[in-house]
Amino acid sequence: MKAVLLTRYGGPEALEFRTDVPDPVAGPGEVRVRVRAASLNNTDIWTREGAYGSPDDPGARTGWRRSSFGFPRIQGADVAGEIDQVGAGVSPARLGERVLVDPMIYDGGERALVTTDYLGSERDGGFAELVTVPARNAHAVGGSLSFAELATLPTAATTAMRMLGRAGLRKGETVLVTGASGGVGSSLVQIAKALGARVVAVAGAAKHPAIRDIGADEVVARDADLPSALAAVGIDEVDVVADVVAGPSYGDLLRVLAPLGRYVVAGAIAGPLVETDLRTVYLRQLTLIGSSFGTHEDFASVVDLVGRGAFRPLVAARYPLADLAAAQQHFGSKDFVGKLVVEP
Repeated sequence: MKAVLLTRYGGPEALEFRTDVPDPVAGPGEVRVRVRAASLNNTDIWTREGAYGSPDDPGARTGWRRSSFGFPRIQGADVAGEIDQVGAGVSPARLGERVLVDPMIYDGGERALVTTDYLGSERDGGFAELVTVPARNAHAVGGSLSFAELATLPTAATTAMRMLGRAGLRKGETVLVTGASGGVGSSLVQIAKALGARVVAVAGAAKHPAIRDIGADEVVARDADLPSALAAVGIDEVDVVADVVAGPSYGDLLRVLAPLGRYVVAGAIAGPLVETDLRTVYLRQLTLIGSSFGTHEDFASVVDLVGRGAFRPLVAARYPLADLAAAQQHFGSKDFVGKLVVEP
């Protein structure tokens, strides 16, 4: 089959397009999916660069588990396609099924997420013509969304679902979403609206119309003074901050939280090392929450929202598989709204 192999830590040159990779075979309890579309995530870039650090060395080159990483690897966590082979113990009736793949490969409760296998990291993923996964991870999907639109959802929407669940967002509350033009951010906007929240999104000015179109009640500029920008739209404080940016804006994000507010973070694209005045945290009784990948239950909730037409996936661009390196370079520019998709 055709596939792109990540051969080492490095830049896009570490990706190698091949046409002679052996076809994977579905093992017991597994299905093989013919990949119709696979989308890109920050994790693809950070894993390629080995950018996760270690507990003892922030500059260490590691995978997302913050430990050593095995090469070569086929990346690509977000897969939409059709089942074309079933392993022992899986009903042949599933052949031809249109599926969206849950990329988290684990058994047990949510604590298992910390050490789980992630498709495209610990197990070969979807930047290929074929991929195998446990049958329970391949969810049948209906509806009118295309394969490219479906592929924007697994990691981004499930991460967003997890963030809002851990923050306990409730109907009628106000949530501030950073990085709202990206995959997780745009999913946060749409899921929060589905939950009945008021959504304030933060993004570059050129992206504001697209973010309003997917449901944001207010959109403020990324480079604005945050307290002043919120005051200008009649908001003094928010109940929840859902952050994927961090960096220099971290202090302002805490300052706009209401007493007993909740800050949940699942990314740090503007910088992972931040400073805070802990007096802000304890005097206002704030809750700081770490979040990352979603559970199987979170993924099932995303699939349910897909079935109910709650998502308007944003496909910013499509690339052939052979151009994955160019797609990853485009991804790094952040000059788009939504997700980039590879179509084998």
